[in-house]
Amino acid sequence: MDKRFLKNPYADYDGSAACTQHLFDPHGKLTEEFAGRLSNTISELLSHMENGLKSADPRDCTGYTGWCGIALLYLHLADVFRETSFLQRALDYASRSLQCLTRRSVTFLCGDAGPLAVAAVAYHRLQRPQESDDCLGRLLQLHRTVVKGERNLPDELLYGRIGYLFSLVFINQQFGQEKIPMQYMQEICDAILASGENLSKKCRGQDKTPLLYEWYQEYYVGAAHGLAGIYYFLMQPGFGVGDERLLRLVKPSMDYLCHLKFPSGNYPPCIGDSRDELVHWCHGSPGVIYMLLQAHKVYGDDRYLADALECGQVIWQRGLLKKGYGLCHGAAGNAYAFLALYKHTHNPHHLYRACKFAEWCMDYGRHGCRTPDTPFSLFEGMAGTIYFLADLLQPLRSKFPAFEI
Repeated sequence: MDKRFLKNPYADYDGSAACTQHLFDPHGKLTEEFAGRLSNTISELLSHMENGLKSADPRDCTGYTGWCGIALLYLHLADVFRETSFLQRALDYASRSLQCLTRRSVTFLCGDAGPLAVAAVAYHRLQRPQESDDCLGRLLQLHRTVVKGERNLPDELLYGRIGYLFSLVFINQQFGQEKIPMQYMQEICDAILASGENLSKKCRGQDKTPLLYEWYQEYYVGAAHGLAGIYYFLMQPGFGVGDERLLRLVKPSMDYLCHLKFPSGNYPPCIGDSRDELVHWCHGSPGVIYMLLQAHKVYGDDRYLADALECGQVIWQRGLLKKGYGLCHGAAGNAYAFLALYKHTHNPHHLYRACKFAEWCMDYGRHGCRTPDTPFSLFEGMAGTIYFLADLLQPLRSKFPAFEI
């Protein structure tokens, strides 16, 4: 277990004003000094990233490791810093991603839906409606494939239906209106629920969990490929799941997942896996926490909040990973869990922890962590760390990219 993370060197929040006075005020507003450090680090890392991207794979269109992820980062920076130049950079990278679409996958992070959605938003913000509408039209052409489950489409986030669903939600959020009718989301959720019921019956597991999902013949638990990520989306308001199915299908399935929790408060990567090792957004507490917090909102049961707080404790103790600083399996992605807890509870304890993980990230490359395969990408590398540091400047508006709604 100790081979996967580094010892957390920071003292935890003690409730005193002195503990946070150099980070944020009693209302959660970051101090000028700390916000300045964040902004300066963002500028420095951006320069490193741009230089490093000169040797990146020119054919990788994806949000996860390719050009679309860089475009998404610049869209985010344009939101945070209100600089039009960032919008143009976003469009430059989005255009590059459109030139090398996968023509296989349909999701936001690992397929063609992400480049089309991000480009549509960039064109829209730069007052180029014809190009924006063209991208939207191409995005919606994928809808039938998703609903019908063609190409043996799974249901999870990175390669499945949820990954396409996020693309549609992203469009409506970014346009600030129901640009894509909610009927599209409802049809996808109906297909996801039917898929989960069918697999549960096939495996004769409906007594334990009415919904069951697999990816590569494994029943994954976490946010990226598994149950927690799917249930998080099914519990979102407005997607047409409805109170009856939320109670009959989603809640007992989610309760079954909750029973898989290790004594430590962490969660296994797959059903049946007894190894309490992974504390990543993709596998473990940092991804499951979003499902638990949404469940607390929807069902009002304080057990879900208690479990989420346990997740926070696990991440504080074991979340500074030797794998690095990225979103999928790194310190920045783990820190988003603290921001989610802060938004839900408004307890400064969680904002403090997010700030401390940010301080770790601001010492990028100084801890002997592993260099990821795509060191400047959004989900494995430096771009994701920059995204998190920028989000920390506005903690109550922060959202884990390409996942949190």
